[in-house]
Formats: sequence, structure tokens, C-alpha cells
Amino acid sequence: MTQIVTYKSMFKYQLANAAGVDVRTLNRWLKTDKEEINKLMGTISTRLLPPSVVEYICTKYVIEL
Repeated sequence: MTQIVTYKSMFKYQLANAAGVDVRTLNRWLKTDKEEINKLMGTISTRLLPPSVVEYICTKYVIEL
């Protein structure tokens, strides 16, 4: 049975904690995916990530929330 996950906005530090990495590491990940994230939210300089970006990062880096 497949579980449906609803993603919510998260602060960068919360997503980093869920991934088990430092915020600096998460920022490096975001920089490597800058073009894709810009399509989803416009800029990556904000501390609060919208649900679309949280979903993208969780899917790409296999982070379970």
C-alpha cells in the first residue's frame, strides 16, 4: 500500500534536521539544483521553503518526513 505524503512549508534548518545534515550541506544541495528550484519558487535565498521545494528535495535526496 502506498502512503500519500502531504508536504508543508519548512524552514531550511528543519529540512536539514530531517535529512540528518547540517544547514550548510542543505544549502549546497540547493545550490546544485538552483535552476530547478528557481522554477519552483523564484529564489533560494529565503529561509522558509515552500511545499513544492520541500517535495522536490525530499524526492531527490530520499528524505522521509
